[in-house]
Amino acid sequence: MQVAIIDYGAGNLFSIRQAFKRLGREVVLTADEGEIRLASHVIFPGVGHAGSAMNYLQEKGLERVIPTLTQPVLGICLGMQLMCGWNEEGNLQGLGIFDVPVQSLESQFGHLQICQFAKWQTEDFRANYPVPHMGWNDVQLNGKSEAFYFVHSYAAGICKDTWGIAGYPWPFSAALKKDNFYGVQFHPEKSGTAGEQLLTQFLAL
Repeated sequence: MQVAIIDYGAGNLFSIRQAFKRLGREVVLTADEGEIRLASHVIFPGVGHAGSAMNYLQEKGLERVIPTLTQPVLGICLGMQLMCGWNEEGNLQGLGIFDVPVQSLESQFGHLQICQFAKWQTEDFRANYPVPHMGWNDVQLNGKSEAFYFVHSYAAGICKDTWGIAGYPWPFSAALKKDNFYGVQFHPEKSGTAGEQLLTQFLAL
């Protein structure tokens, strides 16, 4: 069993490699289509700007490769966002694996205020819910609540592919799944025991 971590300049590659090393799994860091297709499991990581990341994927031809993979694929943070549809960051079209747009947290704040679902003024929102959202947050996943570590300024809404839900303060998709594709907005490689359990479950697929 070999895990392929897609190398497209994402910023959290070291921590992800270390996480799989702790689990005793062999990993290869690659942008080669052949190596990616031969892997038993694929990790699509990401920390950075959606526009720059998509440009790199297109340069390597990976934007056509990833949606056609048949083994288990796990998108992490920006990786999950790029697996979605339209992305407000860079005003770009993602890979479309998950049929849901990705919007900034600040846009969501504004929507809540306009709809009068929020009790706070803008300054109170910024004080209570700063952007980016950084730190531990409960996620309703697999029928139970567990805390995972988040670092993000954009999020996917709730949709038919939603697998896990978190709130900041409104609900958003903390995890998505469709067929052999999985995505998590949080960072399992930085989420202690809960994160290791999730990666172990992914490797068992």
